[in-house]
Amino acid sequence: MDTTTWVGATAKQIARAVRRGDTNATQVVADHLEQIGISDPALGAFRVVRDVEAIREAEKVDDQEDLANLPLAGVPVAVKENTAVAGLPTWHGSAAARTPEVAEQDHEVVRRLRGAGAVVVGVTRMPEMGLWALTDDADGPTRNPWDLERTPGGSSGGAAAAVASGLVPIAQGNDGLGSIRIPAACCGLVGLKPGRGVVPVDFGDKDWFGLVENGMLATTVADAALGFSVLAGQTPAKLVEPAKLRVGVSLRSPVAGVRPDAPNVSAVATASKLLVDAGHDTVKADPVYSTGVALGVLATWFAGAAVNSEGLPFERLQPRTRQHIRLGRAALRAGLVRQTQRAAWRERSIQFFADKSIDLLLTPALASAPPPADQYSTGSWRRNMTINAAYAPYGAPWNFAGLPAIVVPVGFRPDGLPLAVQLVGPPGSELLLLAVAGQFEVANPWQRHALV
Repeated sequence: MDTTTWVGATAKQIARAVRRGDTNATQVVADHLEQIGISDPALGAFRVVRDVEAIREAEKVDDQEDLANLPLAGVPVAVKENTAVAGLPTWHGSAAARTPEVAEQDHEVVRRLRGAGAVVVGVTRMPEMGLWALTDDADGPTRNPWDLERTPGGSSGGAAAAVASGLVPIAQGNDGLGSIRIPAACCGLVGLKPGRGVVPVDFGDKDWFGLVENGMLATTVADAALGFSVLAGQTPAKLVEPAKLRVGVSLRSPVAGVRPDAPNVSAVATASKLLVDAGHDTVKADPVYSTGVALGVLATWFAGAAVNSEGLPFERLQPRTRQHIRLGRAALRAGLVRQTQRAAWRERSIQFFADKSIDLLLTPALASAPPPADQYSTGSWRRNMTINAAYAPYGAPWNFAGLPAIVVPVGFRPDGLPLAVQLVGPPGSELLLLAVAGQFEVANPWQRHALV
């Protein structure tokens, strides 16, 4: 880290320094705002940067008398643009989808971040209505800091690009079918999707019938754990070295006909060796991804778009979004969104861990490299569906089941892009997932930032 700036420091390092008086929140935030001004024009990570407001908020943090009790004292954070920040519109990925009024109050997760001493420096870009694992709109694509010609993934693509380039140490995102984990994998980050009911969602009818969860993207496991504890309203916990675990390993894709490429297969092999070297056992264990579950995921995804679109100017939405909405309306008319189906899949998923006598499941995070950064928003629905399914099939089943899952970096592809794996656990295993991710980090440290 450059000692003349706090850009590149972890959230824990920044908060510790601010609490001790080694620096102040105003200086830390000013450093990051300066770097955003330098780097973001090439990345397109931010929708709005709160230059003046963020400095004012940092000054208020510095004036607080209880800095010792603020776990994120002075830490600059970014918030995804579908999450309400007081005084800003909630964009939802496009001018057509944005709310016409500014938010009167912060979303609960933003309130918790600020209550912990964090300073919101801006809101990050996402695809329209969060529907895709590709982030772009009429202004152009958001770009991956590791390779500006590649996507950072989606839908929390702007958040991932901002963290991977050091513009903020941590960022809030949300995950409906992989929207935290896919960008984390694309950008070499730690991305945790909590299990159902652990972190407030409170998106009303915009939570895709309960598929969406709020979470954090970070460059270290310690920062991911700290951010998770703040969002979950928990006292920051010290991660405990896990006892010997039995971890199931599966390369099976939830999407028929899609298989992981050689680098992603090697990522799982690397992670399996790290687990064994840490004293755990691994065993092959393939979940049964039935056609019925796949159709249920699709129907819920489509219908979520239809519900979210109510009151929006339909003809101003992107062509791919309009087709999604049409299919969603058909799914709703046909009664294809069934909570009983989701409940059954959740039970089968929980029973899978018991039947296989495993504590966690290891899978690829992606099936192939992040696609090129492109104007997917002007393309056909079919093109977007094909690309999404081919490169990012592994996240959706665990939203449908409501189980926690984490993505962890494990190296690089031959082309220099990050590689990652996914770990999935039963309900309540968030801290265990973080602890195992921490073992990966100690045994196989990763480069925290791309050099933009």
